[in-house]
Amino acid sequence: MHSGKVLHAHLITGGLAHLTQFASKLIAFYTDCHKIMYARKLFDEMPETNIHRWIGLIAAYARRGYNQEALDVFREMQCQGLKPNKFVIPSVLKACGRVLDVETGAMMHSVVLKHSFENDAFVVSALIDMYSKCGKVEKAKRVFDGMVEKDLVAVNALVSGYAQHGLASEALSLVEEVKTLGVVPNVVTWNSLIVGFSQEGDRLMASRLLESMRMDGVEPDVVSWTSVISGLVQNFRNNEALDTFKQMLVQGLIPSSATISSILSACASLANVGHGKEIHGYAMVIGVEDDVYVRSALVDMYSKCGFISEAKTFFYKMSERNTVTWNSMIFGCANHGYCNEAIELFNQMEEGKKLDHLSFTAVLTACSHAGLVELGQSLFQKMQEKHKIMPRLEHYACMVDLLGRAGRLTEAYNMIKTMPTQPDLFVWGAFLGACKNHGDIELAEVAAKHLSELEPGSAANNLLLTKLYADAGSWSNVTRLKMMMKKKKLRKFAGCSWIEAA
Repeated sequence: MHSGKVLHAHLITGGLAHLTQFASKLIAFYTDCHKIMYARKLFDEMPETNIHRWIGLIAAYARRGYNQEALDVFREMQCQGLKPNKFVIPSVLKACGRVLDVETGAMMHSVVLKHSFENDAFVVSALIDMYSKCGKVEKAKRVFDGMVEKDLVAVNALVSGYAQHGLASEALSLVEEVKTLGVVPNVVTWNSLIVGFSQEGDRLMASRLLESMRMDGVEPDVVSWTSVISGLVQNFRNNEALDTFKQMLVQGLIPSSATISSILSACASLANVGHGKEIHGYAMVIGVEDDVYVRSALVDMYSKCGFISEAKTFFYKMSERNTVTWNSMIFGCANHGYCNEAIELFNQMEEGKKLDHLSFTAVLTACSHAGLVELGQSLFQKMQEKHKIMPRLEHYACMVDLLGRAGRLTEAYNMIKTMPTQPDLFVWGAFLGACKNHGDIELAEVAAKHLSELEPGSAANNLLLTKLYADAGSWSNVTRLKMMMKKKKLRKFAGCSWIEAA
């Protein structure tokens, strides 16, 4: 930044700073350094009639992820009566894809057709990428099919779109098809395929793709292995993720911060603090411990493994915290009984960070554990009215648990009946637990009935209901339930523990 400012000063004293070629480079430089105010000031000093200044600012914003700003500047440009050309359209489409603005993207598609830009490879690839990111893969495929000459950039955009939207098999078919046309897949193509099959939980196909890459002369890189690991973690195959991580190290590859974050999530899910500490030490050795996502994963891992003090230490030492970090810490405090601290952290987060659905799940969990019914109800309303976050099943489960713990079973049941989506195991499970704690046999029977429909092979819910009947002295119902469980061959699974034998 300092050297750039020195060069800028030389350009000013030499009378060259106002020239388009230098001003555009300076705009790109300041945007890359995240000084968008400086970039905008330079833009405003350039001649208004010069369309290159608009192209430069929009491209710089889109390249560095200032997507909404890029679209806002584009709209300003249109208000000035300037028409988009083939040089600015790819940047606008890139920004549309990233903010999922398919409406503006479709409008740009109309401009492309109107001005016959569909033969420009950069424009067409940007269109395919935009539609793919916005989930309109059918439209992306139609644009792709209309290309006279398929290139690798367009192929990769469509393969990525297929993979991200659960169409991994279609992505693989496309790659096989374009190979017959002479288009050779590169590491980006292969990695997109691996992401797709990994997210679908197809470990075997993801492994085969790693081998196919090598046979095709492309060596799997860190992204390839991280994609497999991340897919395994997302599908709760955490031990396999740890084994894959070890295989990656055997290959001589150095993990990225994304790899470390994923494998720490596996350790957190397994409550394996031993492996978690090993990964933590390794992260320090390779120099990624200070990455905000790694630190967030460390906070999550230590709190889920029961080491809440270590999690707090990491959290409060962090100079930069993102939404994931705050959510992890709030969840950690809530689940370890530090409910007031969790609520205070949520209040601090609300002042300067973007809240998401997990932020409210975490704070509602804290309210439930602390018995703060009115606060929980208020936050549930605020989530919808102020933050425009529609309740998910996990939010309803928290509210049912909150009302149930307070003995307000009728309110909890009425909430379940008015839910816009079908209640799941967690919602009915929370309600059954509350009914058992407060001895309400009638409502407990309703909950147990729904749970048996959702989870017919489980004995746990019937055992809970049996205990409730026994506490109430209803021995005929106890006998009836036990006979039914025996007839259906339902059995209680053996208990397990995270505590390892010495």
